[in-house]
Amino acid sequence: MQILITHGTLARTRVLHFNRWQIGAMLVSLVAALTLLSGTVYHFVFLKAAREGWPVVSQIVRLVVRDEFAQRDRFMRENLDAMAQKVGEMQAKLVKLEAMGDRVSGLAGVKPEELRGAPRSSSGKPVSASAGQGGPYIPPQAVTLEQLRGLVDSLDQSADDSADLFTLIESRLLESRLKALMIPNSAPVNGAVGSGFGFRQDPFTGRSALHTGLDFPADVGTPILAAAGGVVQSTEIHPAYGQMLEIDHGNGLVTRYAHTSKVLVHTGDIVKRGQLVAQVGNTGRSTGPHLHFEVLVEGVPQNPARFLAGGEAAVAAAEKAAHTRR
Repeated sequence: MQILITHGTLARTRVLHFNRWQIGAMLVSLVAALTLLSGTVYHFVFLKAAREGWPVVSQIVRLVVRDEFAQRDRFMRENLDAMAQKVGEMQAKLVKLEAMGDRVSGLAGVKPEELRGAPRSSSGKPVSASAGQGGPYIPPQAVTLEQLRGLVDSLDQSADDSADLFTLIESRLLESRLKALMIPNSAPVNGAVGSGFGFRQDPFTGRSALHTGLDFPADVGTPILAAAGGVVQSTEIHPAYGQMLEIDHGNGLVTRYAHTSKVLVHTGDIVKRGQLVAQVGNTGRSTGPHLHFEVLVEGVPQNPARFLAGGEAAVAAAEKAAHTRR
């Protein structure tokens, strides 16, 4: 492509040669310049006219962008309504979760209001639920973005409070479970009790004497199981108890297994409830093969039948005996 440039005074003609790549580059540059110019005019002229209300230009701009603004506003409103509905569903779920937390916390012995904190007045005193309240009724309007953010923040705080409450409840329930695991309420031998706790006629002297445990008649070699979890405190040969072992369950609670033929654990071993720890025998001061089973709290013999009954009665008996001993 050639472009001829002629100057009238000098009568000279200049010839410019352009190939198709140069022409393409010029066209692209021209389009970019026009786009930039139109954007500048739109930003500095039309938008300013719309904001300041110029007589003619502002009306033209409003006609052009009215549909766009309406569509954008409708889109935002639909999204806000959908988010508000979702927030309402989350609120309903949190209300159910809070009610469930109150029920479960009652079982765990936790007061949820102590964790959440009761509402307080400006002076710092708790506000009673029955305190006077009032004010004009203002019906709810269409939710705004700021209101929605406030609701989401409130839900987030409620979720954190519920998580803290359930963490505390889990800790208390685990503590209760561990305490129950340490209470000797499982029978050490599968069988009936031959001689109970209390005063009886001594089988050797025939005189009245205190029997400090329960006797479980059984054949030699019958398995003896740990009545609860704990640590083996001692294994020894005793003149009266024969070959015996003692298991420490914590909080001053110890179980004793006497007259065994064989002890299968060692001092310092950790045992679980129901674990095989010894075998029935006829050692020591005994008239025949049986297990003599004792429960001691702070060294004082207790009636094992009260513990083998299980439940809260066993826990209360251990705590009461330990408290009385102290």
